Amino acid sequence: MIEVTGLTKQYGNLTAIKDVSFSVNAGEIVGFLGPNGAGKTTTMRILTCFTPATSGTVRISGMDVSEDSMSVRSKIGYLPENVPLYNWMRVSGYLEFVTRVKGVASSVRHDEIDRVSSIVGIQDVQTKLIRWLSKGYRQRLGLAQALIGDPPIIVLDEPTIGLDPRQIREIRNLIKSFALNKTVILSSHILPEVSQICSRVIIINKGAIVAEDTPENLITGSGKAARVQVTLRGPEHESKQLLSSLKGVSSVKTINPFHDGMVTLNVEMDRGHDVRAQLARSVIEKDWDLLELKSIDVSLEDVFIDLVTEESNDIQIRENSVEKEVA
Repeated sequence: MIEVTGLTKQYGNLTAIKDVSFSVNAGEIVGFLGPNGAGKTTTMRILTCFTPATSGTVRISGMDVSEDSMSVRSKIGYLPENVPLYNWMRVSGYLEFVTRVKGVASSVRHDEIDRVSSIVGIQDVQTKLIRWLSKGYRQRLGLAQALIGDPPIIVLDEPTIGLDPRQIREIRNLIKSFALNKTVILSSHILPEVSQICSRVIIINKGAIVAEDTPENLITGSGKAARVQVTLRGPEHESKQLLSSLKGVSSVKTINPFHDGMVTLNVEMDRGHDVRAQLARSVIEKDWDLLELKSIDVSLEDVFIDLVTEESNDIQIRENSVEKEVA
């Protein structure tokens, strides 16, 4: 459905993305992640024919975006980070305008507006001026314009920003339903949301792809040590010393400072070691109260931070090496 090969975009001397390659199959919901300035929005703009690439190719449904952009655009619904709304228009008028721009037949325009309005929940604001909409309603209106024309490919840049928890759940369920008949590329800073929605994740940093896999495989293959969280009533310094001395414990960090005689510690274990039973016995033998002991699962957020930090450190090391050679 989507094939990206060797994509590079330069703005003068600045290289926003370099040699980016990936593919997205029909029916997939793919998370596109990266820190600010990593190249996410640049890549999405190229995919949606908003801006041309410096080099490389993007083919969507077999069509090259640089050679057949109008046909490609008809197959894509795009929700950019900054929603393109016109404050002086009413919601119904804006959606009518979008149906005309997208070439929706006049005989079905009103039905199409009703359809997308119902999907995103904006039926009750049809007569309002866009300037008076809340941030959440503006976001939902932006999603509505992306869905007009029922395009097979949806590109969403931060689709739930500004929504309340109930609205986020509704939009999340809506995006999940797209997997039945649409291909979705989703960019979001809410990584637990990506884990719940996306079948695959692409992580970009410094303009290059640094990881690509299912959320589950990224987590299990991260090599991150297992962790437990323990809350006890006892002296902080002594308890940290005790737990750090246990075989199989690699580090102990305070999560909540010592308060009312209690402290919460994060205990990281060496791979292949499970020290929970030993930890509990050690605390009880000291006659301290063991108030809570629970495992902390590795999350996609942990993997993301590690990958981005590791990549940034590698780049800094290379830059330092170059500076030394030049010097």
